[in-house]
Amino acid sequence: MQAVFHAHGVTKVYDMGEVQVHALRGVDIELFAGEMMVLLGPSGSGKSTLLNILGGLDRASGGHVFYRDFDLTTASDSQLTQYRRLHVGFVFQFYNLIPSLTALENVAAVTEIARDPMKPEEALDLVGLADRRHHFPSQLSGGQQQRVAIARAIAKRPTVLLCDEPTGALDSETGVLVLEAIDRVNRELGSATAVITHNADIAGMADRVVHMSNGNISHIDHNQKRKQPRELHW
Repeated sequence: MQAVFHAHGVTKVYDMGEVQVHALRGVDIELFAGEMMVLLGPSGSGKSTLLNILGGLDRASGGHVFYRDFDLTTASDSQLTQYRRLHVGFVFQFYNLIPSLTALENVAAVTEIARDPMKPEEALDLVGLADRRHHFPSQLSGGQQQRVAIARAIAKRPTVLLCDEPTGALDSETGVLVLEAIDRVNRELGSATAVITHNADIAGMADRVVHMSNGNISHIDHNQKRKQPRELHW
């Protein structure tokens, strides 16, 4: 498989007054085309920091991070903006939908600035919301809002889908629906997908499980067979 990301020796240090916080301590990692990777670990283990660096939302303090042949470490702010716009879809724990726009309009806001987008209707169909296109966020459940956020993230056909605790605010039954949408996008679009969670049960749906602790990768597990989200229980 082709490596979409290659990160070597990645460190991240935050200056908090007179104290330095080491969020990442020399991380080496790759993410491959079409792969589903779960980043597992407790709060403060460095998962979100690593995801933000891969997505171009933050910069490493040291080491190198490549998206294919593009060095994110030395890129300018405008280059990182272009990188995020063209190649990366983000899904966060909180949906960040625009309340005054319908589901369809929230997705269309992204497709209007993408290079080769799918139709907003197609993106909503892919996450199982064909019948909720014209509903406003206030008319949708939490799980439906999260699926709109996924549709918005994938409408530009991203090479990479980065998900930070996408089920963190949801009950298990609703969370399964969201994971099914992410799984389907990964399989049908082939987007390299990384999902952050502190929930060990979700690891079963991954090709590879990266365990993080105290800014380091403690170990990596490989699943011989990916579980369907419906087979997960928590």
